Amino acid sequence: MGPKGEEQGTRVASWDVVAQQISQVTGKPFMARTVRDARVSALNRTTMLSDDSESYFIKHNDPDFIEMFRAEALGLHEIANTLTVHVARPVCWGATDEMSYLVLRHLELSPRTTADDIELGRTLAALHARHSPYFGWYRDNSIGTNPQINTPHADWTAFFRERRLLFQLDLAARNGHDGALQEQGHELADRIPDLLAGHKPTPSLLHGDLWAGNCAASGQRPILFDPAVYYGDREADLAMTELFGGFSQAFYAAYEEAAPLETGYHVRKTLYNLYHVLNHLNLAGESYLGRAQRMMAQLLAEVGH
Repeated sequence: MGPKGEEQGTRVASWDVVAQQISQVTGKPFMARTVRDARVSALNRTTMLSDDSESYFIKHNDPDFIEMFRAEALGLHEIANTLTVHVARPVCWGATDEMSYLVLRHLELSPRTTADDIELGRTLAALHARHSPYFGWYRDNSIGTNPQINTPHADWTAFFRERRLLFQLDLAARNGHDGALQEQGHELADRIPDLLAGHKPTPSLLHGDLWAGNCAASGQRPILFDPAVYYGDREADLAMTELFGGFSQAFYAAYEEAAPLETGYHVRKTLYNLYHVLNHLNLAGESYLGRAQRMMAQLLAEVGH
């Protein structure tokens, strides 16, 4: 019997390829008897494949997104191999003529409890204790669907200026956001050494896209997904948890008990979150422009603009 609820525009043959790869990787025969739209991502299409006993969650997009999914899978493996914070482990990934895809085991997700947040704070601190000799990663990946450049660098100030802030500003210019944003942004880029003066972070393994939408509970423990991993200042992960909210004081208390933050974090978090706001500007458009400019003005004021 063929799949039920087949997604419009994707031939049965594509899901057969995915099912065959799942069977090969797991060593257990799998046939996609049910195919249904999962509707949980604004950036990719998401589909559930199920047979009589197993279910898999598939993220998919056009065929040329294969490197984005490959990088995400490698990032999930990098975090999972630390045995610290829990992540959704990838099953496989690949591409057909019609789509590229990443397969994850289906997880029953629920809202985080206070106990989950305490565990998350502790295990995130343990993740950040995994270090590298350099900032960046061995390959580029994506932040949302935009490129994230991870070319290694020994100096955090230079890495953040060139690979994070200036990259997003250049992308914004290509998207038509010039004028005041570019003038303000390049002035700020020149003042990053002042904003980070005396701050010498160790390259820590980061989730990289740590907002509340990428964190839930599963099986009575917190779990993270959709990473954009690299080695950077651990404060960048903590900063993003504050950008859109959704994390309890129990989470922050547990993290700081395990790994206290350094003086000056309240300023640096605005700089680190500017990267994500500019990325949202480049993904979603004009609605983030004002917020980006206000953050730049606040940071320039900190260094006596």
